[in-house]
Amino acid sequence: MNPYRTNLRDVPREGGLKEDDGWINMQVQFLIDQKTCGSDKLLVGWTVLPPGARHDKHRHFHCDEFFIVIKGHGMIYTDGEDQPSGEGDVIFTPRGHWHGFNNTSSEPVVLVWAWSGAGSLEAAGYELHPDAVGRIGKKQ
Repeated sequence: MNPYRTNLRDVPREGGLKEDDGWINMQVQFLIDQKTCGSDKLLVGWTVLPPGARHDKHRHFHCDEFFIVIKGHGMIYTDGEDQPSGEGDVIFTPRGHWHGFNNTSSEPVVLVWAWSGAGSLEAAGYELHPDAVGRIGKKQ
C-alpha cells in the first residue's frame, strides 16, 4: 500500500446508509478505507450531524472506534447511561461495546472518527441495538 492523501472536498458523501440501520440524517464521508486506498485495518471518517440527526446505539464486533467532537455538542450513547459530549471531547469505544451520538442541539455537530481493525462497514461487524427507536438489531 502506498501513502494516500485526500481532501474533504474530493470525497463524496457515503450513499446507502439507511435510517433503518440507525443512520438518521447523517452526512458521512469515508476518507480513508478499503475502497479508496486499500486500508483493510483502518477507516477514517468525517460526519456532520445537522440538528436532530443521530447515529443510533450500535456496536462493532471487529473494530475499536474513537471520535473527536470538532464542533457542537449533544449526547453520546454508551453501554450505560447517555452522557453529554461537546467540542474537544475524545471518546474511545472498544469493540463489542454500545455507542452512538445524538445531536440534541440547534447547531450542526462535526465528528472526526476512526475504526481500528476494519477498513469497511462490512468488515466492522456492525450491529444496531435492539432498543433503537422502532428498529431491529442487524448484524453485518
